[in-house]
Amino acid sequence: MAQLQADRDVVPQQAFDAIVVGAGFAGMYMLHRLRGLGLSAQVIEAGTGVGGTWYWNRYPGARVDIESMEYSFSFDPELEREWRWSERYAPQPELLRYANHVADRYDLRRDIKLETRVVAAAFDESANRWTVMTDAGDSLSARFCIMATGCLSTPKDLEFEGIRDFTGPIYKTFAWPRDGVDFTGQRVGIIGTGSSGIQTITVVAEQAAQLTVFQRTANYSSPAWNGPVTPDDYADWDANRDAYRAEARTQPVAARFNMTGDLALDATPEERQSEFERRWRLGGIQAGYAYADVGTDRAANQIAADFFASKIRETVHDPETAATLTPDTAVYPFATKRICVDTGYYQVFNRDTVSLVDIRKDPIERITTDGISTATRDFAFDALIIATGFDAMTGTLNSIDIRGRGGLALRDKWAEGPRSYLGLCVAGFPNLFTITGPGSPSVLTNMIMSIEQHVEFIADAIAHLDSHQLSVIEATPKAESEWVAHVNEVADTTLFPQANSWYMGANVPGKPRVFLPYVGGFPLYVEACNDIVANGYRGFVLATA
Repeated sequence: MAQLQADRDVVPQQAFDAIVVGAGFAGMYMLHRLRGLGLSAQVIEAGTGVGGTWYWNRYPGARVDIESMEYSFSFDPELEREWRWSERYAPQPELLRYANHVADRYDLRRDIKLETRVVAAAFDESANRWTVMTDAGDSLSARFCIMATGCLSTPKDLEFEGIRDFTGPIYKTFAWPRDGVDFTGQRVGIIGTGSSGIQTITVVAEQAAQLTVFQRTANYSSPAWNGPVTPDDYADWDANRDAYRAEARTQPVAARFNMTGDLALDATPEERQSEFERRWRLGGIQAGYAYADVGTDRAANQIAADFFASKIRETVHDPETAATLTPDTAVYPFATKRICVDTGYYQVFNRDTVSLVDIRKDPIERITTDGISTATRDFAFDALIIATGFDAMTGTLNSIDIRGRGGLALRDKWAEGPRSYLGLCVAGFPNLFTITGPGSPSVLTNMIMSIEQHVEFIADAIAHLDSHQLSVIEATPKAESEWVAHVNEVADTTLFPQANSWYMGANVPGKPRVFLPYVGGFPLYVEACNDIVANGYRGFVLATA
């Protein structure tokens, strides 16, 4: 803190109405809305380009797991009409092109500073302004500090002994070489079978002479049945766009999954099988949302788990491999870890060139100079791939030295788990906003829709302040505590807390075990936000300078 003050004293400050950290979809839309209010804004982005998640995650096979037409901005019908997706589930290069199209269409680049990382942000109580410091030595001053840093943007630390000893290349899915990698003829080991690992495995298996997959925890994955978006698809979308967008907003996941209140335990076995099969053929994660009680009742959950297990057995020829790839519901209930979406993942294990190692039974002991040693075997590889996930939702925010009233550090306030009002604001940190922060639906929804809703809430709040000659908005400790309690209470009505998932922070050693997103669903969350605004921003203190 003393060093930050010293830096502020010597570095000339650039003044703005708002500083936005991150130039992904959230940061770009926030900039667009701030401009619409006539405010000056500066976006700070660590990468060399815009796109956020789709800038950084360039590993083989990376693609969205929500259908492309729904995983896109809805705020401008003209933008929707002029952009046409080529695939039902867009691959990373196309998503990055879309992000760049958005940046160009709205002339956003002139207010985005690239290749710059925010290292600290402090609230000046005497001036009611934030001072933001960057790794380039910049000092920026702003009324509002808006964190658009993403939910899955800080990788977890690599935990493997001897990782620096390996003499071959080590590729990380979160920092993939920009020019790609050709694994033809190579012996490759990959650690991790989450979403990034599953998508990478399906592509690398087609190239490598031998691919060995090291799996700690089996994940459920559903086929995308990916294919082109046809002219008929777009004719239907264009004719019904407004209705489809409205329908998505009524769904807990903010996408048209046709979720109902039907209960698996009320249906006959034949009815359940028919409904699961119907949704399986639709593709994506829809089969996981067939019945409302799957997420709350162990018996209903087991029914869904058994269906997915049967699909794995149907696909994977070797029974032992199929059993290893099937999640154990004693370890975690079905869908309490994120269901992955794949393009041929289970089929990969029918290749003679692909093998699977269960590191729960045969744990990795160390990385060696030429490969990996487990408790029972030594493996030799030409290259290694690490796909071990992220410090979700709080990792990036805690990596920045954010200080509110009295110099309180955000990471200290969150030492026992994040505390936030609506996942948007933190008591003791005036005029600080966290887009899709912990305590909001975020990662349990179509992220683009959640981003839009948060950005619009923030923009409206700032407009409200200005129109009423107010300068400060801050969550009250009481409202924050009540919201945190509500988030936990809702989570405890589900099976989610029974899994050691990244939703719980359980994938990062030493991280508090707290359910991070809001599981009440997008419509209920939006209703709560709207009610708070309608009641004079209940739970917030609005003040003059």
